[in-house]
Amino acid sequence: MHDADLHTVDSLEGEDDKLRDFRYADACPSELTLSGTQLMDGRIIGLTTQRARLNELTLHSVEFSGCDLANLHWGDSKLSRVTFTDCRMLGAVWQEITFDDVVFEGCRLDLATFTRVRTTGSVIFSSCSLREAQFVAGDLSGGVAIDDCDLALAEFRGGKYRDLDLRGNDLSGIRGLDALRHIIIDRSQLQGLAKAFAAEREITIR
Repeated sequence: MHDADLHTVDSLEGEDDKLRDFRYADACPSELTLSGTQLMDGRIIGLTTQRARLNELTLHSVEFSGCDLANLHWGDSKLSRVTFTDCRMLGAVWQEITFDDVVFEGCRLDLATFTRVRTTGSVIFSSCSLREAQFVAGDLSGGVAIDDCDLALAEFRGGKYRDLDLRGNDLSGIRGLDALRHIIIDRSQLQGLAKAFAAEREITIR
């Protein structure tokens, strides 16, 4: 996607609730509220807000880069071919979201909550911080990979995680091992997984 092919906009609302071939850069609204909008083939760069409420959105081929979305609550939406690069979304709430070919790279997602999130295509978390993040009652089975991420005290509760690829991470601090059935790890991670199991079961090793 080249900036020369995009037109610069000062709002994400669009005409007739549709916005296409756009570039939205360096905006700093104190609050961002967006509902019922389709965003297609666009770039959102350096967006900073103290409160973001996004609902019933459809995104296709949209790039987020260097954004700081404080107090983000994103619900009941579908994201297809969307990338988040070097974004800060601490404590974000993701609820009833469908991810289809979505990439999070170098993002801060500490304390984020993913509730009833469903994936229909590949989803990748690469070099992200997911400290104390929670994955609750979602379907992350098939095509989901978490690689080189900080998963300290990240928790998995309920849901489906078949073939979730957790290779390349320190698993010693994760929680909710009962939910993580049929996941993919490598042999070198077994010791870390054993530490997580012992901590979760309050097992004393002497």
